[in-house]
Amino acid sequence: MTVRAMGTAAAGGAVRHTGFAITADGTYAARLTRATPDSDAWFPERWTLDGHEPYAVPLPLDQPEEPGTQVLPLSDGRVLIVRRVADRFGLSLLYPAGRGTGELPVGAVECEELTLLPPAPDGRSAYALAPGQHSTAVWLVAGGAFGPELVAEVPGRCSGGGWLDRAGRMLAVDRELGGVVKAVAVDLERGGEVMPLLQITEESNDRLLLADPDSGLLLICSDAPGHGRIGWGVLGSRRPVRFPECLRPADCVVTPFAVQPGQMLMPENCAVALRIDIAKDGAAGGAAGDSWLGVWRPAGRQLHQLPAPEGWLAGSGLWTRDGELRLPYATSAVPCGVARVAAPADAPVPDGIAQNDPSGLEPSGAPRTPVLCRPVPLQQAPLTDPQAPLTGRGTAG
Repeated sequence: MTVRAMGTAAAGGAVRHTGFAITADGTYAARLTRATPDSDAWFPERWTLDGHEPYAVPLPLDQPEEPGTQVLPLSDGRVLIVRRVADRFGLSLLYPAGRGTGELPVGAVECEELTLLPPAPDGRSAYALAPGQHSTAVWLVAGGAFGPELVAEVPGRCSGGGWLDRAGRMLAVDRELGGVVKAVAVDLERGGEVMPLLQITEESNDRLLLADPDSGLLLICSDAPGHGRIGWGVLGSRRPVRFPECLRPADCVVTPFAVQPGQMLMPENCAVALRIDIAKDGAAGGAAGDSWLGVWRPAGRQLHQLPAPEGWLAGSGLWTRDGELRLPYATSAVPCGVARVAAPADAPVPDGIAQNDPSGLEPSGAPRTPVLCRPVPLQQAPLTDPQAPLTGRGTAG
């Protein structure tokens, strides 16, 4: 393993953060931060990541922000900010303006709860979930022609969120309906049509953790094996979901946060980055300093545990196509830095264990044969009958 760090000082010397979002193309990031650990003044901060060295630009306004304020970067360098104001959420776009911060209000959404989804693939749009009593609204909160736009209404309470294609058409969410949580796909171009995505057993809670649109690799969490386990499968494949033993180290909580892109037709070779925390009462440890890094590939069947860089904004980072992991960090000495980690090589799979054998090192703990349902043929337009037979892609064991 090699680690290379780079960074430049940013105004304000930010050393604490809440949330860290990176655009789909890796050019910009944004977070809510404060100047010193003892300060009560929170403000947005934009990171530029595509240059020779990363640098941060603070975007404070006349009044400090509340700690729960949400921010999301766009690929044009602006930052969407979502503030709770009485019974609604105000939306604005922030941008550097000379020595100050420019603000462009773009509307408001009246609801009890509004949660931003991960950055959209096009870099120009932003979406959010607003759970209601019986259904969840999907809002286009940036990138529309006339302010916030209601684009879908999904029965049940939805959470999470991930993109299944590069066009930003197919959105995956975890839907709670009838006391059971299942990941479903929402077609944003067909009036919010909802289709099954994960169905391991009828009674199991099956959530989507990460999805890679290039390879179709899915990281999931399911209690089908009898308790919550991390598993993997491939969008469109009829092979069983695998629940690797190596992804449940003793007394630790493992959370995947980034998948290597560009691995067309090779999902088993995708490197996956994971945050590892010491388990405390069944949950992850709270302090970022308690977290360290994991790297895993489906084909390798090994969890490499690596030290995280000092000041890592735990649970955030991105892969390059050639397998370099970039981890943002902030310390008092380097308030804006990116550590570069080369993915470690896997040891050869032991003789006698076939790559397509679901037993051996990666037993599937589900009591029945689980499958991943591909609801629609992605990257095809117009869409054909979503119930038509589809050819699945295989997975490695």
